[in-house]
Amino acid sequence: MPLPFRLLLTLGLLFAGTAGVAAAETHTASLSPSTSLPSATLPAHLNAIGGTSPPVGYVRFCADNGADCAASGEVVFEVSLDKAHLSQLEKVNNTLNTEIEPVTDLEHFGETERWTYPTDGKGDCEDYVLAKRKALIKLGWPASVLLITVVRDKDGDGHAVLTVVTDRGDLILDNQASEILPWQDTGYRYVKRQSQGDPALWVALGETRSPPVVGGGR
Repeated sequence: MPLPFRLLLTLGLLFAGTAGVAAAETHTASLSPSTSLPSATLPAHLNAIGGTSPPVGYVRFCADNGADCAASGEVVFEVSLDKAHLSQLEKVNNTLNTEIEPVTDLEHFGETERWTYPTDGKGDCEDYVLAKRKALIKLGWPASVLLITVVRDKDGDGHAVLTVVTDRGDLILDNQASEILPWQDTGYRYVKRQSQGDPALWVALGETRSPPVVGGGR
């Protein structure tokens, strides 16, 4: 199926509110991330509660990078976080956080939001996420455990992070933090992320106020 048609079909399904997109993922938790419980009592994994629309910037990115938005390989629901895997996560996170210069899309491209690989060494939050995901896939990580995720940060602004689904819970790689944290400890409100079954499909995570712009800052 040609990619443009596939993306249009995907958007149509998501706007129709298809809850089936998240059905295979709800096994990971029984609580919504919007709960006010202390972090120690929150579930280890984020809970997908239904289908939702992908960010507009992501749709535009997929139009230019179709292969990176297509389902491929075996669907793995979590990866074992052994010493080798943790070392790879830390190296990729630290290296790209250091090497990429943080600039807003407005400064960089004169646009409020553009998702792209930071090939010129500059980018904002979603560009860090795209680069980290690509680097980890190149190292052999399954794409189904590397999920682009939209959150509201501590100021309430739209922000993108990379969720890594492991047997020790969902970990967050963030350009605004040097340490890799469990999702419960970031202080963020989780809006939506890619489906594990298909990276072109997105699932809701509990925060109902979707930000109009992802990465309005850096």
